[in-house]
Amino acid sequence: MSIASSELSANFIHNIINQDLETNKYGGRVHTRFPPEPNGYLHIGHAKSICLNFGTAEKYGGLCNLRFDDTNPAKEEVEYVQSIMRDVRWLGFDWGDRLYYASDFFEQMYEYAEQLIKAGKAYVCDLSPEEIREYRGTLTEPGRESPYRNRSVEENLDLFRRMRAGEFPDGSRVLRAKIDMASGNLNMRDPVIYRIMHAEHHRTGDRWCIYPMYDYAHPISDSIEGVTHSICTCEFEDHRPLYDWVLDELGIYHPQQIEFARLNLNYTVMSKRKLRQLVEQGYVGGWDDPRMPTISGLRRRGYTPEAIRDFCERIGVAKCESVVDIALLEHCIREDLNLKAPRVMAVLRPLKVVIENYPEDRVEELEGELNPENPALGSRRIPFSREIYIERDDFMENPPKKFFRLSPGSEVRLKHAYIIKCVRVIRDEKTGEVIELRCTFDPETRSGLPGARKVKGTLHWVSAQHAVKAEVRLYENLFTKENPDEEEDFKSCINPDSLKVLDSCLLEPGLADAEPGARYQFIRHGYFCADLVDSKKGAPVFNRIVPLKDSWAKIMRAEQEKRQAAYGS
Repeated sequence: MSIASSELSANFIHNIINQDLETNKYGGRVHTRFPPEPNGYLHIGHAKSICLNFGTAEKYGGLCNLRFDDTNPAKEEVEYVQSIMRDVRWLGFDWGDRLYYASDFFEQMYEYAEQLIKAGKAYVCDLSPEEIREYRGTLTEPGRESPYRNRSVEENLDLFRRMRAGEFPDGSRVLRAKIDMASGNLNMRDPVIYRIMHAEHHRTGDRWCIYPMYDYAHPISDSIEGVTHSICTCEFEDHRPLYDWVLDELGIYHPQQIEFARLNLNYTVMSKRKLRQLVEQGYVGGWDDPRMPTISGLRRRGYTPEAIRDFCERIGVAKCESVVDIALLEHCIREDLNLKAPRVMAVLRPLKVVIENYPEDRVEELEGELNPENPALGSRRIPFSREIYIERDDFMENPPKKFFRLSPGSEVRLKHAYIIKCVRVIRDEKTGEVIELRCTFDPETRSGLPGARKVKGTLHWVSAQHAVKAEVRLYENLFTKENPDEEEDFKSCINPDSLKVLDSCLLEPGLADAEPGARYQFIRHGYFCADLVDSKKGAPVFNRIVPLKDSWAKIMRAEQEKRQAAYGS
């Protein structure tokens, strides 16, 4: 894709880069990277990082790598690698020939570890993980030195090489950096940089049984790849001294780490660990469930890459943590689809209507615009016949005042068609439920006829003879609480109504062969997308992307009114 520099607004990271370009710090280069761990599917928070890293590189005419930090084979799978590449491409970005894996550099990392041992900056430690935590100290108390901290260089080299050779079981020994057990930063208290793990790696197989820790592998990978600005989220700010220490002690090329605030959305969890629980414990249908905040879930729901990029641009880049209202994300997809999506009629909860004075054997072809906001999309033909279906909620036997839909004796306009009048109600003999309406139509009121009279209510409908039966899935927030992470068990506030399946919906005949992924506005219902997995020609399945009501626009209007009132006072 191409992002014009004006599209990517200035932020504090770009201000740092501008200064570096002025001082020629990296020879005029800008080289970023997006470094996901392949231990799950990417979510909307990763989309922010993708847009920032790839967008920054493009803004400055630089480069951006895609690198998989695959240092934990116990949790990594090829499936995740493939899904991540698919998501980055779908968002509109390309890494060219710059696809890397941390595992590409395992041999170099090992040699660097031996270099640290020889320099007296690393040692093999036999403490258990529990003992290491105990020796580490607290935020107010310094740590204690490991009894193995002063092993000789020769003994450390011998033990480390035997670790690599597979002589020791998992967890029995680690390699630790020798820094400062009294440091105020717990990350600098002799952190573990290698651990023993007899596990099959998705790329290197069983070639290795020791694996570098992320905080050790990450700066080395950045250095080897020639990255200039290593952009990461604020949770790594306390890790930056270790990032710098590794590079400085090794005496190798030193990129600059810069932290920004991660994306937090209300009514959402963004932890891959928690998302994995939702998948593995069956709370959702998979990583691509349309209720998930994963990029694959948003894609299946019907979100567009343009809407997600717009959302990431609007929320901006800052240092301070904040929670973004999910209504803004929904606003972005509405804005994107407003001009793109064809308008069609779909009846989700059908009620039959028989127009008694309309000829039984007659079928008319009516014309309706595809999108009044975008006339260039043209129009469509809609069949009209004696028997139609309307929404059950559009009829009320004893309506309140200002109910401008159908009731006994009242008139409404059928969109693109005629004015009809309800003259009789037919009920089920056993239950008393309304099962059919009998109406008459006024042939002089066809839409588009000059001088046709008007009524207040307009209903959407479908011809019974031509309607296409479809399954429609209505989605709501997956959680009932704004911040599910604050709950003792985040799963306790899962919304039982997050998915409603309507299996007797009736659509315009033109939607029978909707392509999976095709998006429409169902008039009065919202924006919908033909499901990428389950929708088939002749048997469509539609997901509601968002309803038509734009709560974000309402929020913004209220904020504007507050500002105007304050300014006026």
